Amino acid sequence: MKTLTKDHGLAVFARTNTEWDITANLTNGWEEVTTGAFVSKTYFDLAGLSMDDKTLFFEAAGVQDVLPPTCFNPNPGDSLILVNLMTSSPMTNTEIISFGIYGNFPGPANISFQETIYARVESYVIPQDTGPYTGMTLQSSNQLGSLEPTASDRVYSYKAILFGTPFGGTRVDLTASRHLLRAKASEEPDHEYMMRLLRSYQLQQEPDVD
Repeated sequence: MKTLTKDHGLAVFARTNTEWDITANLTNGWEEVTTGAFVSKTYFDLAGLSMDDKTLFFEAAGVQDVLPPTCFNPNPGDSLILVNLMTSSPMTNTEIISFGIYGNFPGPANISFQETIYARVESYVIPQDTGPYTGMTLQSSNQLGSLEPTASDRVYSYKAILFGTPFGGTRVDLTASRHLLRAKASEEPDHEYMMRLLRSYQLQQEPDVD
């Protein structure tokens, strides 16, 4: 049994009027998709397992965080959505952002239940009684995913933040987080492995930008 990890770095987002930007020296791999929506992308490299003709069976998955998002000069009702996502299929930036609304149900996120190894979608808000500097309050946390085994040479790891509108706060700090997969590599009967390998290959036939 192995524990696989991938980190998503700390980021600081600053708002001017309706525009959001990442503080230049704290991007840590984050990029803007559209106004008020940012993503961080990486992947687990499983090439060594696929070369040995082994399938990766997942026992558990999760996310480790340091602190909730912290908002400066907030207004009551300021809100955002955090998405943590691990998939067997690559996703575009737009699809990752769409997951925060549509999940892995039919829609523009274009990802199925089987392809979603693990996902956690959280909603944070500034409550009515707050000060000028505060950690945001978790409003809801929902998990989606299948822990479906894969014969792919990659598992994709994504994190996204979507700011609500209107938003009065002038800055949001997002601490680093860690994606974890607890998995075991095992050999399958040839027929089952070949079918899983074919399915993994089909899922890979999407734009894959490192």
